[in-house]
Amino acid sequence: MKLRSKIRLALVTGVAALTACAGTVEAAPAPHPQAGVPGVFGEVRDHGRTWRGASGVADLATGRPVSPGMRQRVGSITKTFTAAAVMRQAERGRIRLDAPVGDYLPDLVPGERGRKITVRMLLNNTSGIPDYIPYAFPSLQRNSPTSLDDNRFREFSPDELIALGLAAPPTGEPGGPVGVYSNTNWLLLGRLLERVTGTTAERVITRDVIERAGLRHTGFPDGPTIDGPHARMYESLWGLLDPPRDYSVYNMSWTGTGAALVSTMDDLNRFYARLLDGGIVSRASLAQMQRTVPVRALDGTMIEYGLGLHKVVVPGCGTFWGHDGTVWGAGTLSLTRADGRRQMSIAVNLQRWSPRDARGPLPPHPIDTALKTLSDRSLCGA
Repeated sequence: MKLRSKIRLALVTGVAALTACAGTVEAAPAPHPQAGVPGVFGEVRDHGRTWRGASGVADLATGRPVSPGMRQRVGSITKTFTAAAVMRQAERGRIRLDAPVGDYLPDLVPGERGRKITVRMLLNNTSGIPDYIPYAFPSLQRNSPTSLDDNRFREFSPDELIALGLAAPPTGEPGGPVGVYSNTNWLLLGRLLERVTGTTAERVITRDVIERAGLRHTGFPDGPTIDGPHARMYESLWGLLDPPRDYSVYNMSWTGTGAALVSTMDDLNRFYARLLDGGIVSRASLAQMQRTVPVRALDGTMIEYGLGLHKVVVPGCGTFWGHDGTVWGAGTLSLTRADGRRQMSIAVNLQRWSPRDARGPLPPHPIDTALKTLSDRSLCGA
């Protein structure tokens, strides 16, 4: 059987798995052909009760099923961890949010740019510094997937990637009314943590955030592989990879403190619950993290973005805080209601499934429709 014909899963089945299983019962996989994602798994918490579910396969070649406790590359959810670590240093007086970044990193952001861009602008993506990814993966600008394989085992340095972003045309004036999401900001924040603490950013985030939150299955990878049970991660790259290619083994130096973390859905829910309850940063710091500005995301949509936190308003259900994340082959979303009583973390092991069309927007892909159903039911209940 061809690989692409095996990429089938009803995400709507995952809805039942995540919203109908009371207690901590784990739902059995149910690979019915509908939406087209190999596997989905997640955890929903509501008023002290927990639902955990999984559906589909972790490995298309063997049929190994996904399970709710699997580890996942959580992509840009890492940014909330990095932001929390920066806020902890700000509380200690080592970082001033409204100080020019050039005060701390004059060699990386020199001159007028370093004087105009503040630490806060890096955190809320209003620095005007563009994203480095199109330049680190240059084939993407030619609609070619070649760079993904070229960079699979490449060891990037943060300074190398930062230089690529700074060399590109600015996306706007520093501190402008509308930000533009950029991974370059988050590598600069990692280097900032290193300058003020004298140790690696990964160690600072682990000590001040991961361990403080009591997370047992979250950390930065020390190589291209993932320790512990995890799914293979299939990348379609908007249909350029057909069948989708497994990128679960990958050197994550290309994204570092912006998106390299590995975690579980249980740990993500624990993290955001602790953060929003004032258990990681102070209430005053949390209030600053929740002060949002409009930011244009990488896909062109507008989001409300604070300091490493998204604000998501779900009509009829409330206001939620959290982040989403994607790396090659893996997508994750974690949201917690403002009162902390409803949480959802879900993961899928296929990314960029919808083809691009220069003629205009395409109709919604069945995966998008199923994911919206899944998230709506998980956040709002039946």
